[in-house]
Parts: sequence; structure tokens; C-alpha cells
Amino acid sequence: MSAQDCRREPLRVLLVGGGGREHALAWKLSQSPLVEEIFVVPGNGGTAAGLAKVSNVVATPTDDYPGLVDLARSLRVNLVVPGPEGPLVDGIEGYFRAANIACFGPSKEAARLEGSKVFSKDFMLRYNVPTAKYCSFGDHDSAQKYVNTTSHPIVIKASGLAAGKGVIIPQSNDEALVALREIMLDRKFGDAGKDVVVEEFLEGDELSILTFSDGMTFKSMPPAQDHKRIYDGDKGPNTGGMGCYAPAKIPSPSMLDDIDRTILEPTFDGMRKEGIPFTGMLFTGLMITKSGPKVLEYNARFGDPETQTLLPLLSSRTDLAEIMTACVEHRLEEVSIEVEPKACVAVVAASGGYPGSYRQGDEIRIDPLSD
Repeated sequence: MSAQDCRREPLRVLLVGGGGREHALAWKLSQSPLVEEIFVVPGNGGTAAGLAKVSNVVATPTDDYPGLVDLARSLRVNLVVPGPEGPLVDGIEGYFRAANIACFGPSKEAARLEGSKVFSKDFMLRYNVPTAKYCSFGDHDSAQKYVNTTSHPIVIKASGLAAGKGVIIPQSNDEALVALREIMLDRKFGDAGKDVVVEEFLEGDELSILTFSDGMTFKSMPPAQDHKRIYDGDKGPNTGGMGCYAPAKIPSPSMLDDIDRTILEPTFDGMRKEGIPFTGMLFTGLMITKSGPKVLEYNARFGDPETQTLLPLLSSRTDLAEIMTACVEHRLEEVSIEVEPKACVAVVAASGGYPGSYRQGDEIRIDPLSD
């Protein structure tokens, strides 16, 4: 079923992923009167626990893209929503586009904003998007020589996908050299560490902006702030996110306007100029520095755990399925996003050892919370 057919028939949604983000997406999509059924691949205990219209499908691996197309056809799916970054960077959107099935997400080329930090940093430089000063390297010796000449605090980033763990903030030159060796030589993050970005360390408050786009028009949800360090007190290694709250009160309304004007507009305009317009959800990670907002990273999908804090803030009149179909049909200007005047917090429970090696498959039980 093509993108143009989405509005004319009840939506049968294939939601790809199995985390808390996908649970939140399924929960919000299930509230839409446009949605008839939601199939989550592979889903989790939350998506299996009695959500109306929602069922898990575990037979097809999430990286078997031809298999997912066959599954979608067999289930008469007419809207696909990939949750994690991996499928998007692999080009899942193209598989469904070739099958004439609407997919809420960017093309493989546009998803390079997340899939390659070297690409995204070079993109920001080309279009004057404020970000940290940086150098990128494809060989260890050159990176090591550069680090040995720096006197300012730095951040080292594996260029590819590393599940939110490929960002190292060394506290000394020795730690920086160890990080380079682990990333580039030991391949701690696999091929994600083939190239690295070494950039200046930015001080300030972090902010997450999640923005819907149809390639031309863009509309953002309220700002959120997540916490990436594993331990209390902002200590320990970075993770994919240990918790989040929204709305964040750090930016004033005028600062949010500045973010639209100096960051989001040139980003979406630049992607069109590159011939790869961005359609779907763009996550922009910002540092609010003394000299203004600067981009830390782009993600080509809903953030996790930001999604879990932002979707509950959307009013009952805001239909997530309608927003998604408006994006893939390039008519986002027709829909509005209404936000309730309330706040939301998400806390992540993780197995011991995370973000390093950790035991998987343990059951997590949470006692009922009192009002």
C-alpha cells in the first residue's frame, strides 16, 4: 500500500523494535482512530501486555529486510515505523519504498546523519550549523599525533553506530590515547570505530529536540533532557540514556526560536540541497553553551528514553498516526501538535555491568507505584 493510500484505509502498522521506545510508540499509536492493528517485531513484555490493537510478531528477525517486506505484505500492512537506528542506517526505508509500502523514516542516504559522525560533522560545517570544532581521522597514528598536540579538553567519538556508547570523554591525555587504541585498533565498537571524530569538549546543559519532518516542513515536540552517565552524580561511562524528563526548562522561548532558525532550518534545508531530503523523526542533541546552542549529534529516529517522556505529553487531540502519515505524504503543514501543560519522567532499569558486558534475559519486576 503506498504512502498516498495511508489516509484512505485503516492503518495496519508494522512497528520494528523491541525496547521501551517501541512500547511508547505502540501505546500512542494504539490510541489513534485511524489505526486498525499494530504488529510489533519482535516487541517486548510491555507490547504483549494487553495494549489494544497491539500484538508481537517474533518469527522474522529485525535485520531481515526482505523478510519484513514479506511479513508486511502478508499482514496487509500499509505503514511501517522503524524504531532503532540500525535498520534505518541499513536502508530499511528503501526496501519498503520499493515494495510501495509507506515507511516513516529517512532514506539510507539521509540516515547518514546518524550513521556516520564524520558525515554529520562535515555536513554541519558545510551549512554553518553551530557545533564543536573537530578533526576526523581514518588511521590511528594520525589521530594519536593530533591528540598528543591538543591542550584543551576533548571528546572522542566512534564515527559509526555504537548504541550510544561510542562517545568517550577522557580526563587525561593517557585516557585519550587508551580510548583511541580501544576504538581504532582493538575495535571495541567493531567497524563503528574504523573512523573517529576528535572534537573540543563543550560545557553547558544538554538538551534533546525531537522534530517531525516531511522533508520541507518541520515541527518539534517540547525539549527534553536525558542523562547518559551510568551512575548518580553524572559519573561513570556514557550509556544510551539512563533517564529523561520533559519538558526541560533550560531553553527560553526565544532560544527555541534560535534553535529553529540557526540549527533546524539549515539542517533540513541542507539535506534538500544535498539531494537527500530528511523525512521522519530527527533527534538533535544539543549543548547549551555560553555562546549559544551547539549540536552534539543527530539521530535519525525517535530518541530512547526521550520518546517515553514526550509522547505522554501529547494531547488526546494529537494523533501520532496522523502526524506520521502526514510526514510520509509531505503534508505536515496540515497537522498540529498540541502539548498538555504537564511533565513526565522516565527512569531506565539496566542489568549490572551495563554499559559494558552484562547478563541478558533477566526478568525485571517493578512493584506497583502508589499515587
